[in-house]
Amino acid sequence: MKTHDLIQGSPAWLAHRAQHFNASDAPAMMGCSPYETRTQLIARLKTGLSQEVDAATQRRFDDGHRFEALARPLAEEIIGEDLYPVTGTEGRLSASFDGLTIAEDTAFEHKTLNDDLRSSIRQQGGNANEFLAPMYLIQMEQQCMVSGAGRTLFMASKWKGNELVEERHCWYTPDLELRAKIDAGWRQLAADLEAYEAPEAVEVVTGRTPESLPALRIEVTGAVTASNLAPFKEHALAVFSSINRDLKTDQDFADAEKAVKWCGDVEERLAGAKQHALSQTESIDALFRTIDDIGAEARRVRLDLDKLVKARKEAIRGEIVAEGVNGLRDHLNALNESLGRPWMPAQPVDFGGAIKGKKNLDSMRDAVSTALANAKIEANATAEKIRANLVALEARPQYAPLFPDARQLVLKAPDDLAAVIAQRVTEFEAAEAKRKTAEEATRAVVAQAAAPATAPAPAPAKKAEAPAATLKLGTINERLAPLTLSVDALRALGFEPVGKERAAVLYAADDFPAICAAIVDHIETIAEAA
Repeated sequence: MKTHDLIQGSPAWLAHRAQHFNASDAPAMMGCSPYETRTQLIARLKTGLSQEVDAATQRRFDDGHRFEALARPLAEEIIGEDLYPVTGTEGRLSASFDGLTIAEDTAFEHKTLNDDLRSSIRQQGGNANEFLAPMYLIQMEQQCMVSGAGRTLFMASKWKGNELVEERHCWYTPDLELRAKIDAGWRQLAADLEAYEAPEAVEVVTGRTPESLPALRIEVTGAVTASNLAPFKEHALAVFSSINRDLKTDQDFADAEKAVKWCGDVEERLAGAKQHALSQTESIDALFRTIDDIGAEARRVRLDLDKLVKARKEAIRGEIVAEGVNGLRDHLNALNESLGRPWMPAQPVDFGGAIKGKKNLDSMRDAVSTALANAKIEANATAEKIRANLVALEARPQYAPLFPDARQLVLKAPDDLAAVIAQRVTEFEAAEAKRKTAEEATRAVVAQAAAPATAPAPAPAKKAEAPAATLKLGTINERLAPLTLSVDALRALGFEPVGKERAAVLYAADDFPAICAAIVDHIETIAEAA
């Protein structure tokens, strides 16, 4: 680890953080920070712009630094060694330590005690890996990655002035599986930073009600004596028709939701005006019909607009989910292209579940973006495993036919694949050795049978020409022992009997070498096809 002499909060410290991937940012990178989304982190790292810190937040930061300094002696007493605050780097990874021993084998991380931490740390000195929230584990794991520390004392304390109110602590030990996820997560975030494009600036979304209607005035004395109802109706209907129903942005939705409430208010006002008029006269049909018409139109617009808001929101939710699905599909296609074949398995991701409970478009997009980034990280790890397994499978091309299920094998753990390769190669080589031994034995038998027998003494010359020599089927089988042939087998090899002697089937003696050659050819053909 390379150490840096920096004071937390100083301009030099802030400049250092802007050039590194920091442990305190790792939870946001992994999508589990309650203070900053992954999308916001990318924007901050890319632009260098961060949100203004208000007075209340600054007081919280100041208290945290003060509590940390007060708690460090307690931590030193528990650890049994001195601690010094330091900032360290390992490559592009960075971590600011609340305390580190001289040997850099034990780290100290402090937080201000709150109700969540109070309920989480169930046992003083217990195993933090088992009960702390992921955001704390991720930060401490990166600190261990940077420093090489083998353990971290996690402490949460609260003070009143310089007097300790309460303190809780536990121990964290490195988690190699989490470490691999953090490393892959930063690599994916670096790729996302390269592709980042700043969104267009948007105004803070607050809904606007439609144009205000004039006050409705009605006076009756048995008949309508004064009313602006006709122009009121004309104005109201014009306002109703001007309400935007093409909902695309957060502003559009906010306006529409305001309009729904506004229409409800109009209905209530009209009902009140009607009731007021009714209290002055028993029946003014024209007045009431007009009021009913306006009220009915307000209700119709309200209900239609409310349905439109819900339908359009659902459609946009589908579009955001589709962006995640398409992004993952494109990433898998790119990985398959780099692998040379479609080796990547299907990777189901619940993008719909990711946006469940999200109230606005930005939070939905961030949730899908984070889920997509995590899916890409997992896919990249799978692709790396496939590449390594392909190297193992292709190391000896002569054994390629042994792995017709290569598409499934490349997804195995490397050790499991090595065992499968070794087993199949061993079985194949044993079968080959057995086949060659049998083939050599067959060749020897055939060669022995085909060898000419000791020449008999020449027969006395006869006046008449001797008939053509023959061999009984039994004699052929005696020469080929341990092989045994039937009439059908010889016929399949292309040899027909030339006669019979009692029950014995006879074959031309001159055909015996050809019979042996046909047997050898047949055996070789079978061996090559095996």
